[in-house]
Amino acid sequence: MARVLISMPEEFLNKIDQVADGENRSRSELIREALRTYIYKQRVRESASAVKNANLLEELLE
Repeated sequence: MARVLISMPEEFLNKIDQVADGENRSRSELIREALRTYIYKQRVRESASAVKNANLLEELLE
């Protein structure tokens, strides 16, 4: 597995650690899950936008 070095404010890291501890997960596991969720939501937004654009085009072509 690749390693990534990121910078963030100490207070943000403390919040991440609190959530990870509360869920009995590692910091890395929590951040990976957050990124997976972000990527999934981005794909859903892109898909919804594509459907909206297709519908607009369809209306214009009628």
